[in-house]
Amino acid sequence: MRSKRWIGLVVLVMAVGAAQRAVAQNSANASVTASVQQPITVTATADLDFGLVFPGLDRTIAVTDGGAARFTVQGQQSANINITFTLPANITSGANNLPISSWQGRHNSSNTPASGTDFVPAPTATSTSIPGGGFLYVFVGATAQPSVSQAAGTYTGTMTMTVVYF
Repeated sequence: MRSKRWIGLVVLVMAVGAAQRAVAQNSANASVTASVQQPITVTATADLDFGLVFPGLDRTIAVTDGGAARFTVQGQQSANINITFTLPANITSGANNLPISSWQGRHNSSNTPASGTDFVPAPTATSTSIPGGGFLYVFVGATAQPSVSQAAGTYTGTMTMTVVYF
């Protein structure tokens, strides 16, 4: 009989301990949400075109000139963005190089280079935001610097504009 009491006491103590442990536990739930914004789309709408270039005469295309490069950025309105460029130091025709320098840029909320914010296109970021309409327009010019003995030919190269949210 003593062992039955002892076993009963042990079972009672274990049941009380388990009940206390169950009462001591608590939990809560939190929601996990995300609002995915509109992705950025970058479109080159015009190439940087120096047109006719003559040996020994620099040829500058300003951001307001018809030969300026033009880009359209579409994204989430009012979102902050960084714009970076990969720019050629030279454009080439076969083994011949034509130096390009004095890069200039302008971004605007309307598709006109007549006004806007000037900046220097570079690998380092230019920070701005996408205007209320969801479009930003970027215009880029530069200077071609042919030497007096520049070889004749059609010179080409590539410029890359990259836009990211931050």
